[in-house]
Amino acid sequence: MNILLLAPHPFYQERGTPIAVDLLLRVLAERGEQVDVLTYHEGEDRAYPGPGAVRLFRIPPPPACRNIRPGFSLKKLAADAAMHRMALRMARRKKYDLVHAVEESVFMAMRIARRHGTPYVYDMDSSMSRQIADKLPPARALLPLMRACERRAVRGAAAVAAVCDSLADQARADGAKRVVILRDVPLLTSADAGSGSRGFRDALGIRGPALLYIGNLESYQGIDLLIESFARVSRDLGAQLVIVGGAPPHVARCQALARKLGAADAIHLIGPRPVADMAALMAEADILVSPRIHGTNTPMKIYSYMASGKAVLATDLPTHTQVLDAETACLAPPDPDAFAAAMTSLIRKPDTRARLGAAARRAVETRYSLDVFRRTLNSLYDALP
Repeated sequence: MNILLLAPHPFYQERGTPIAVDLLLRVLAERGEQVDVLTYHEGEDRAYPGPGAVRLFRIPPPPACRNIRPGFSLKKLAADAAMHRMALRMARRKKYDLVHAVEESVFMAMRIARRHGTPYVYDMDSSMSRQIADKLPPARALLPLMRACERRAVRGAAAVAAVCDSLADQARADGAKRVVILRDVPLLTSADAGSGSRGFRDALGIRGPALLYIGNLESYQGIDLLIESFARVSRDLGAQLVIVGGAPPHVARCQALARKLGAADAIHLIGPRPVADMAALMAEADILVSPRIHGTNTPMKIYSYMASGKAVLATDLPTHTQVLDAETACLAPPDPDAFAAAMTSLIRKPDTRARLGAAARRAVETRYSLDVFRRTLNSLYDALP
């Protein structure tokens, strides 16, 4: 099958959606598919062994579009406009059997379908309308219009591959012809903690209980909630909070907040680290935290958190509860006092931490493994006309 895969983001980068697309391409190459990937001008090239062939095409760099970050932005709009034009040219020059459209590129796929009759799969990693409304409150007035556009995209798709239950439910309600849940998988492997990987305890001189957050520092992640909650935890417990990830401006802002709350001595923002370090980082933590406050999709890191066998503390919101429950995690309301109380309880109860971590590892091995991802994607593609 000749596939045009539209990936509207820097690719490859070690963050959420690009990692998911990388995994998707690995499985498509294993299947023997012929895939042309159209993506942004930024990112690293990748190779995909297998009977299939994956070719990477990049848009011309739009003016002043460097370091494009996750989420809605003017830079992303400019890059998407350039990508839209190039996608139409590619579809005109070559006959594709299918367009696999990630996130907002579904609107490019809709236009290709109208012009050339090419069916498309909508790879639904988020609710775009809600994501924009959360980031830009003035845009909430346009939410009905944006939702109408989403519904059209869903109804026109040959299939919708949703990343989580809540998005699958939305797609079904919007009239999707077929919906599959193509969940993310853990990024940890048995080789990840080997030579060259780095933890944090020795470098930071941490000996007591350690809480660890890994991810970007965008506001929807609840980073302010995390820092404000930790600042309420008694210093007598000797706990330390380590935050991995974030662009320099976000790191500086969080450091300023920690100083303002008088907790800078116990909060360590160490910047981005490669995925290869993830296993070593988690191995040295006692509690893994996910304080996300906006969005419905499950953070990709949750699956790696679960696979690590360490206790997980997360906000008690659908973004987490469609994967986590009281057996596999400590869930707390997105309130600084409540989240701080949950932190304190876990710090004081190592037996509870061990029980939650073991249950989470068992759950991820049976429900969210690479084999499950591969079977789901193969089932989706095998059923396409």
